[in-house]
Amino acid sequence: MNVRTGAGVRSLARIVARDDGRGGTALPVLESDGPLALRRTRATGSEARVMLVGAMSGPLGGDHFAVEGRVEQGARLSVGSAAATIALPGQAKGEARYDVRLEVAEHGELHWLPEQLISARGSDLYVTTRVELAPSARLVLREEQVLGRVGEEPGRLTSRLTVRIAGQAVLDQELACGPGAPGGWDGPAVLAGHRAVGQLVVVRPEFAAEPVAAAVLGEGASVVPLAGPAALVTAVAPDALRLRRLLDEAFASLPQA
Repeated sequence: MNVRTGAGVRSLARIVARDDGRGGTALPVLESDGPLALRRTRATGSEARVMLVGAMSGPLGGDHFAVEGRVEQGARLSVGSAAATIALPGQAKGEARYDVRLEVAEHGELHWLPEQLISARGSDLYVTTRVELAPSARLVLREEQVLGRVGEEPGRLTSRLTVRIAGQAVLDQELACGPGAPGGWDGPAVLAGHRAVGQLVVVRPEFAAEPVAAAVLGEGASVVPLAGPAALVTAVAPDALRLRRLLDEAFASLPQA
């Protein structure tokens, strides 16, 4: 659903993935319009693949984008995006919002791997990502934020990520950066002057018996076990390219299913 109002654009995209009973995954719901366009791409094995395409610029000030994804029992879904999302200032006053709501049922698997979110100068964006997982669900979720385009000061960016397994929170963190954010965000305890920050959440039932060991993964990245069958990788880097490399290397270092 896409509604244009004086306060900005409202847009909702919805995905439902379902086991098709033939060893694959069907997409009975794939709905979007306006700034958010969903496109099914070539499947791999039992996994369905969807690409999120930005059909318009934004989010701009006052916009509210939302994506809802549900992976039903036994289904497998991978979602990526065609390009980076750029938060821009707009004519409407107030912050822009981008809300992502994800659910994965028993024995379902979701790979949520969008491209970077870039906070352009003068923008004000609040992003929330909430994930609800069944006990046997699997997840790989990547978030990457870049503060400003090349040679540009960043806008204000606030990002909150919440992951729950069987109704229990295993991760609930918020990071605010840019003008107007609480002091210290660019200091040594947070970004240490870096312009790119990312996190990778990996949930696998086998981590309950063999938790991932906490470790420093090269310069600027670390992995810690979460209170559940999950691990969190956090990385900071001077630019988006280096950030992606750090997260890819961290993922490759984890025990593979």
